[in-house]
Amino acid sequence: MTLKVAVQMDHVSSITIKGDSTFALCMEAQQRGHTLFHYTPDRLSMRDGLVTARLETMKLADEVGRHFELGEPVRTNLAEMDVVLLRQDPPFDMNYITSTHILERLHPNTLVANDPAWVRNMPEKIFVTEFIDLMPETLITKDPQEVAAFRAEFGEIVMKPLYGNGGAGVFHLTRDDRNLSSFMETFALLFREPFIVQKYLPEVRKGDKRIILIDGEPVGAINRVPSETDARSNMHVGGRADPSELTDRDLEICARIGPALKERGQIFVGIDVIGNYLTEINVTSPTGIREVKRFGGADIAALFWDAVEAKRSA
Repeated sequence: MTLKVAVQMDHVSSITIKGDSTFALCMEAQQRGHTLFHYTPDRLSMRDGLVTARLETMKLADEVGRHFELGEPVRTNLAEMDVVLLRQDPPFDMNYITSTHILERLHPNTLVANDPAWVRNMPEKIFVTEFIDLMPETLITKDPQEVAAFRAEFGEIVMKPLYGNGGAGVFHLTRDDRNLSSFMETFALLFREPFIVQKYLPEVRKGDKRIILIDGEPVGAINRVPSETDARSNMHVGGRADPSELTDRDLEICARIGPALKERGQIFVGIDVIGNYLTEINVTSPTGIREVKRFGGADIAALFWDAVEAKRSA
């Protein structure tokens, strides 16, 4: 089977290939003989119900500094594609949401991965609350009194933007920290949306585990360990990736959420687990697959394309 694959992503020139999951997915597609096309979200258009983008043919090489070649952009009906990979990074803002509305016109005749309607309707830090018994205590609000009461109850808390990513804007506040009011004022100025507050989990110092699921099944994990000077474990901000195995608790969590992911067309998902608690379900552009393979784990890019090809041949 050979497929025509359009990739909606941040520009390929901007990615760091060593740890980029989109690059790994595209390299695997190329090795299988699929034809790759590249476009950025600003090139997506819809006129009279016809969804188009200015596509460039894309060829890749796993070579830093020389990792891509692009052809000339050609206005193309995306219905001519077999697959569209929805892979640009958040912020999950109205621009991102608009992309999902447009791509929804294509799916499922053109397979969009992940299913754009459910990407839109299950934001990562809200969808996870469908499994509240698996989570640490969590508050979503803009009400300063609610936040103050939450901290009074639990002592140490973590505050973060509801639609943020990559560890940006994540703060760890202790019971006696005098900056809580200032943080809430700043968040209110920066974000129109509510923000999310969670009970601080000391286990994060041992790592924040990223577990990858393909079509609802767990296929690998890495442990992201924060640096000594940071509360965040994201690799974007200096967290260290270590190899990790799936525990019985991890498998229990995956068994609970897996059917919902599969039913909603979320083929490639990354969840975050701290200690025994599920903290996020990432469906927009999860990362971690290159690290899993580098530590001797599964070739998740290959498993992803196995799943996609099976759906296209069904």
